Amino acid sequence: MRLVYIYHSGFVVEAKGFSVLIDYYRDTATSSNGGFVHDDLLKRPEPLYVLSSHFHPDHFNPEVLTWKEQKNNIHYIFSKDILKHKRAKAEDAFYIQKGGIYQDDNLTIKAFGSTDVGVSFLMEIQGQTIFHAGDLNNWHWKDESTKEEVNEAEKKYLHELDIIAKDTDRMDLAMFPVDPRLGTDFMRGAQQFIDKIQTKVFVPMHFWDRPAEVEAFAPYAESKGVRYVLLSVRGEGTDF
Repeated sequence: MRLVYIYHSGFVVEAKGFSVLIDYYRDTATSSNGGFVHDDLLKRPEPLYVLSSHFHPDHFNPEVLTWKEQKNNIHYIFSKDILKHKRAKAEDAFYIQKGGIYQDDNLTIKAFGSTDVGVSFLMEIQGQTIFHAGDLNNWHWKDESTKEEVNEAEKKYLHELDIIAKDTDRMDLAMFPVDPRLGTDFMRGAQQFIDKIQTKVFVPMHFWDRPAEVEAFAPYAESKGVRYVLLSVRGEGTDF
């Protein structure tokens, strides 16, 4: 199986016989047209699953709904807040919220919570357990917030993490935010994640255009026996 980085929190999981595109925002090309998704993925004859964890524009691009005009074996699985915020219509997708499950012959998707809006995704694909956090993270802004605000953010995050850990104690691949904008403790949520859940491969996301700073998490991850893979070039991939 292979993971391809698109941009920001957008990835493609390439499985045998189908692919899964998660949180598409922009394609790999820096110009407005073309890129891995448009020039390769959408032209493949195999089924394509398009997942969106929430309605924020850096995680959901309504352009994805136009793709069904050129590809008939495309399946949309969206967080229900996308429907609630009228970014899509009821007939456009299968909508899922925390605790919900989508399942067919190819894959199983369980929706877990977020500490922002929407959901996170736990997927079972061809024997592999794959997690995409969406905007689930310990979003505490230590340098700007009060101690009470920081503590409340952490409590909320650890609660969601406990729920996931009760479902699975290991993951083959996790895509998780490591966002330098958070300041001093920007790696804290990622540290708590791999401390709680045994993770084989950890791929950071949501770092915008600041990948060099995200390299700092590598020593901690590797000290826990985690393979740390930073994909920062659009279209870059890794096997797992």
